Amino acid sequence: MTTTLPAGFADMLEPMRIGHERILAALAQHGVEYEAYPERIPDPRPTGRAAARAFPMQGVLKYHGLSDWHYRIAYLPSISLNNSAAHTTTCVEFDPQLEADCAEIGGVNATGRDLDRVVQTLNAVRELSGCQTRARVTSRNILQSRVAGKGLGTSASASAALAAAALAALYGPELASNRRFLSCFARLLAGSGCRSAAGGLALWLSYPSLSHADSFAVRLDDAGQMDHVSLVTVPIDSSIGLKTESAHHDAPESSLFRSWMLSRADEIIECLTAIRAGDWRTVGQLAEMDSMRLHGVTMSGSRENKLVGWEPENITLFRMCNDLRERGVPVYASTDTGPTVVFITHRDHEDALVEAINGLGLGLETIRGKIAGPASLIDPDEALAEIRG
Repeated sequence: MTTTLPAGFADMLEPMRIGHERILAALAQHGVEYEAYPERIPDPRPTGRAAARAFPMQGVLKYHGLSDWHYRIAYLPSISLNNSAAHTTTCVEFDPQLEADCAEIGGVNATGRDLDRVVQTLNAVRELSGCQTRARVTSRNILQSRVAGKGLGTSASASAALAAAALAALYGPELASNRRFLSCFARLLAGSGCRSAAGGLALWLSYPSLSHADSFAVRLDDAGQMDHVSLVTVPIDSSIGLKTESAHHDAPESSLFRSWMLSRADEIIECLTAIRAGDWRTVGQLAEMDSMRLHGVTMSGSRENKLVGWEPENITLFRMCNDLRERGVPVYASTDTGPTVVFITHRDHEDALVEAINGLGLGLETIRGKIAGPASLIDPDEALAEIRG
């Protein structure tokens, strides 16, 4: 089953399809394996409860714009890394006594668009078997900072944790352990959730009209190639209340968008080669470069209302990276939709980086971390204790 091909992008279908095939060939060349989409779905449980934990992602080769909003198919493939600076814990319980789905997120009952997005994932999970049982969802983002920050990627971890818990609760843990299958459903609340589900440095395969089953994520650093990488996260709030959904709507209208799409296959293959070789500097360079392009695209998507996602602190932090590199300290800055910055460096340079950030006198928090793993199932009682705690 194919998905939507947006009006005005028919001419992009063939070059993006060719790029997709080149990426698949490069994965095979590098020995990157992924599971088949399951042919059989287990019978649903009459009742079921499961919980999962997932980590936020930080874009390396980033994306904006959805060619299909229902299935959340992106216009272009992307690569990100999971960040241990935070995580989302989610518990899902299917209960025949419930008359409607309900969700509590961060101690607050979800309503409106927030609840709708949760229900969309639950509906997709139920539709696999025609099950009608409603569910109770309890979730919290667990932060290591006072400031939540915009652009930390917790919508991705929330999406991955929800999909893993829902699939395991209704059908059992074996189905949820199929990473390809899980990543397809982790895509439905937030597209980047598919990469959060896969873990590590993950590639999301996507282009307009690609089928639901073929738009999935696969982990690229499957042999510890990036264990030496240190991540330092600086959470920064958005003064304009920036919404990622707005960026997705605006981006395809930018005159820069098509060139971004067409350059992607070559960059994916370059990044894949670097990851497999443990070449973290190339990964960092690509992440910093695409941070600039991402915001260039979103800032040029509307003639009337420019979507400027950075805050004044960002400029100082970007310039600091140039200064550090001139002094022989390799470090690269990455931002996604919001102003939050994730610095990518070698663990040997982590102390120098944190000292430099603190030396700017901006009063910013720093969270030391590393590349984190995939979404994983955890004990539901343990999950609820963490959520309630």
